[in-house]
Amino acid sequence: MTEQERIMQGYELAQNYYSKWGIDIEDVLKKVDEVAISMHCWQGDDVSGFENPDGQLTGGIQATGNYPGKARTAQELRADIDKAMSLIPGKLRLNLHAIYAETNGQKVERDELKPEHFTNWVNWAKAKGIGLDFNPSCFSHPMSEDGFTLSHANDEIRNFWIRHCIASRKIAAYFGKELGTPAVTNYWIPDGYKDIPVDRKAPRERLLDSLNQIFEEPIDEAYNLDAVESKVFGIGAEAYTVGSNEFYMGYATTHHKLLCLDAGHFHPTEVISDKVSAVMPFVPGLLLHVSRPVRWDSDHVVILDDELQAIAKELVRGGYLERTHIGLDFFDASINRIAAWIIGTRNMRKALLIAMLEPTDYLKELELKGDYTSRLAVLEEMKTAPFAAVWEYYLMKNQMPVGTDWIDEVKRYEKEVLLQR
Repeated sequence: MTEQERIMQGYELAQNYYSKWGIDIEDVLKKVDEVAISMHCWQGDDVSGFENPDGQLTGGIQATGNYPGKARTAQELRADIDKAMSLIPGKLRLNLHAIYAETNGQKVERDELKPEHFTNWVNWAKAKGIGLDFNPSCFSHPMSEDGFTLSHANDEIRNFWIRHCIASRKIAAYFGKELGTPAVTNYWIPDGYKDIPVDRKAPRERLLDSLNQIFEEPIDEAYNLDAVESKVFGIGAEAYTVGSNEFYMGYATTHHKLLCLDAGHFHPTEVISDKVSAVMPFVPGLLLHVSRPVRWDSDHVVILDDELQAIAKELVRGGYLERTHIGLDFFDASINRIAAWIIGTRNMRKALLIAMLEPTDYLKELELKGDYTSRLAVLEEMKTAPFAAVWEYYLMKNQMPVGTDWIDEVKRYEKEVLLQR
């Protein structure tokens, strides 16, 4: 039996299984293929960027490890992303930070960045037929050394970061106009105190004023969508974070902004899958930063764990996919960086497929009837449903390596390209 015959045999058996639950697999595969996942450029170079690639990361950001082959230039980074994307099925986007501007060796301050500094990224995205997302980079800069940016008490410093964020919005709108799909621009700042502050009020008032200035100029949502991102704490900001969950939830609901939920930005006992349905009635939509915290906001590579599946199921069960922008946010310098992209992004797609193969309507009927016994039994049964056979067929259909066959391709690229750097 050939590999293709084995995959088709498994798929036919899976079709028989899922048809008993009223699930049309071909319809599911079309839907899952169209869900856009925004890959993050910073996995490829450990969040170094091109402004000061040898500089030290600040703002609670840390990439550990020294695996060979880190991208050093925009050309190398785009080549690595190309390789990763060639081994990932489904619709993709790319998420950029402002520190990935290409300034041709010229010193350009972050508040002076312009669309022209991202022309190469836009041309690359056009050629691939994908959209771009964006983030102002409010960290790892002399103006952020004391841990404050948009909530800084010094007006000169605060205004610098306001100008940077305004410039970032204009760059994102340029992406949207050129690529025909709105860029999601996410605002996260590291502002906070290491130890217990006396005045919790003033920094938040300054942050509120900064955000209002940043968003003062209307931008067509066909080109740009703004999102705000909270955090519980960061390194150096353990006692107090200005942009807390409550602050940004209030801002998103009252100012018609997307709310960003990062899987690593809450207490270890909290999960963002439980928050989706709680906030969706009050915000225009969500931006998800799918990551994996290990005891803290450590941004480990996404694995197919319970929480990843719970996030995907919540989006599918609630019908939230159209109002949700899925982005990835992890960086691991201890393993092959291209493999990290492939593993994490494939797992996000796998989780969505598992969610779409669930007999959700039937389960909701059982729940409404109060038949919790059957609900539990069916949920447990679905854990051993033949999802893997459908996933293999999906990969083959998309002319992608099946199983772990992609590892050989990555190892070849590592030997021929990464190890030559």
